[in-house]
Amino acid sequence: MHPETLTERLLDSMGTALLVFDARMQLSYINHAGEVMFAHSARHACGRSVQELVKNAAVLADQLTSSLASEQVVSHRGCLLELPDAPDLRVNCTFTSITDNSGEPCVLVELRKIDYQLRIEQEEHLITQQQATHELVRGLAHEIKNPLGGLRGAAQLLEREIKDEALREYTQIIIGEADRLRTLMDNMLGPNTLPKIQSVNVHSVLERVSDLVHAEAGEQLRFHKNYDPSLPELQADPDLLLQAMLNIVRNAAQALANVGDITLRTRVKRNFNIGSSRHRLVASIEVRDNGPGINEALRKQIFYPMITGRSDGTGLGLSIAQALISRHKGLIECKSRPGDTVFTILLPLEGKHES
Repeated sequence: MHPETLTERLLDSMGTALLVFDARMQLSYINHAGEVMFAHSARHACGRSVQELVKNAAVLADQLTSSLASEQVVSHRGCLLELPDAPDLRVNCTFTSITDNSGEPCVLVELRKIDYQLRIEQEEHLITQQQATHELVRGLAHEIKNPLGGLRGAAQLLEREIKDEALREYTQIIIGEADRLRTLMDNMLGPNTLPKIQSVNVHSVLERVSDLVHAEAGEQLRFHKNYDPSLPELQADPDLLLQAMLNIVRNAAQALANVGDITLRTRVKRNFNIGSSRHRLVASIEVRDNGPGINEALRKQIFYPMITGRSDGTGLGLSIAQALISRHKGLIECKSRPGDTVFTILLPLEGKHES
């Protein structure tokens, strides 16, 4: 492989935005992470001055000048960048004086969003939380299911010996409640078979989910679709993915009391972390509703089983959805404020997945 080709591939695979400015403070190079951050392609951005790329350009210009003059590494923490074509963001900046191929001085600028490490830590916490919860629930469910089997069997034996129909109704109640609790435990445990991995069009899954929920909820629930047609097919179990998405969308509909708007949005993220694992391509699927929102205390526990904000809820839907997405090496995140709640499903787009 040609050294320049390898270098370009390495730079484009990095999660840190890398920019190179020449002595005239014009951009001469930007990697893929930088393109995403500035919402400009390299072809469109290169050759532009720092003043064209950043509205509050003085923040960067002073540091670029200082780095060129001192020929040393200059760092600036908590720098607010006001971008003309992307949301404002706060970053840590590192400016390194280098020379280009012709020996001319230039500055390598590394930009890392401050919330990057925080997001990784939060996602790692979610993954650890889900794994610990799953193990706890499995142990608890097995401990409950074993005596339930004995209880049901004893009730059946007792029913055979009782001649009084009125008394037999009580044994039927015992058997019925034992079956109900067993079903509840099975739901908490989730599927006990290996995922049947195949190519899945996530938009087909979302269309089926929206049709099902719309039929259940009625005409006052409105769906809006914002799909990325470039999103490649997922390697997933279609039934498990459908169930996870159905649980999340139903949860949104219930939060709206079946009256309001749900937006389904898909995008591709490149060189993206899910927890501490880095993936070349990740599918981002957003389920957004304009309901009352989730209070902070509940939001932190929303993926725990038996946690619900509704009096008639089981508290299993989101917990099961998180477990199903986790089996595909993915993750569900939640952000909420009054009038805007977003569940984001992140799924790697490459490779197969284990149970």
